[in-house]
Amino acid sequence: MGECWGAGTATFMILGNVCTRSCSFCAVATGRPNEYDTDEPRRVAEAIKLMQVKHAVITSVNRDELKDKGAEIWYQTVRQVKENTPETTIETLIPDVKSNWDALIHMIEAGQEVVSHNMETVERLYRAVRPQAKYARSLEQIKRTKEFGQRTKSGIMLGLGETQDEVYKAMDDLAENGLDILTLGQYLQPTKMHHEVIEWITPEMFDNYREEGLRRGLKYVESGPLVRSSYHAERHVNVPI
Repeated sequence: MGECWGAGTATFMILGNVCTRSCSFCAVATGRPNEYDTDEPRRVAEAIKLMQVKHAVITSVNRDELKDKGAEIWYQTVRQVKENTPETTIETLIPDVKSNWDALIHMIEAGQEVVSHNMETVERLYRAVRPQAKYARSLEQIKRTKEFGQRTKSGIMLGLGETQDEVYKAMDDLAENGLDILTLGQYLQPTKMHHEVIEWITPEMFDNYREEGLRRGLKYVESGPLVRSSYHAERHVNVPI
């Protein structure tokens, strides 16, 4: 946290604190969210200005109950940050839009520098880790984001029971679908009610995964035990696309 803040980077979560998904790795509350706050874009922009944030990572819960999946709030948040502090660069870490591609385009057309969507794990573990998501659908979301001309990013947690070959396949799938930047970190169990840690990945294996990702066509790989989606995020703005 200190390293990120020292670089002028901060992460903001929008659209509430209750998610419509029940992913087994995540400590965010699951349920029926309240109505969203239409003033949130202005307040996020104001906070970023007051904090003098150089690079903002904006993420959200899933809002599957909304027809536009929250796309208008996403769009307005990025636009108001850009209008308030045009020197601030932005990464948006967006949820799965369930193939609502019009919503996706609206989320990513506001002027952010990086668009991220996390795969979270390998294909075989989706049913256990992301039960309401689909591996192929998330790949297609990344592909469409790339086709729109955006700098693309995703993240995978390790230690959930995946094999090395499954990680390599995920890297190949991501590279083939236009991914630029990949983050790899150690999964940590939030509570005893969440998915258990199956394996502790060694620093040497994280180094191996970094090298393999680059060899397989990814442009930038952030790989280490404590790496998370927004770690060194300010560096990812300049990755060539």
